[in-house]
Amino acid sequence: MMLLRPTVALLTAACCLTAQSRKPEDLAQGKILVTPRNPPDPHFADSVILLARYNESGAVGLMVNRRTEVPVSRVLKELQSAAKHSEPVYVGGPVELDTVMALARAPKTPDGADRVLGDIHLLMAKAALEKALGERDANNLHVYLGYCGWGPHQLENEMRLGGWFIFDRSVDLAFDSDPETLWTRMIARTEQQIVRLAFIPPGR
Repeated sequence: MMLLRPTVALLTAACCLTAQSRKPEDLAQGKILVTPRNPPDPHFADSVILLARYNESGAVGLMVNRRTEVPVSRVLKELQSAAKHSEPVYVGGPVELDTVMALARAPKTPDGADRVLGDIHLLMAKAALEKALGERDANNLHVYLGYCGWGPHQLENEMRLGGWFIFDRSVDLAFDSDPETLWTRMIARTEQQIVRLAFIPPGR
């Protein structure tokens, strides 16, 4: 048992260095959730999720690494301002795939939007989305179908089961230019750090 203690301590430190934490008390709006390999819930396998809302009522997140091949103009063909948007929509999560949300980058909070972190804002109202589509390009607006939702204490319980790494707030991760490889890159950094720290002699 004595021989196992340094390894456990190093693994814990590795999680906190590469990912901010795996502690439920460190959850907050704007944080990034990343699933480990072989997560408890296969619906979230290989997911990178931005917590767009987090409070005592629960949490709402959007998968920022699930880009599809379906253009925004096709999904939102009833909105005139969407006609010029040939960029693909994202799958925001497994909940209510007929629900449309968007993340917009703007120095000021757009009308009808809620600030998530930095210059990133969450749009849920149809009028706000239609206006944003007319004002912003693909680099500053991502459209999502569906979302990730958790009731009170549900996400905290998943954390205790080892379901997530919590990464610190990051505007760049939310709008990463290569979302298909985002989960692989983040997990690789975490695992490399774990291996590196595992070889550090105790006391150093």
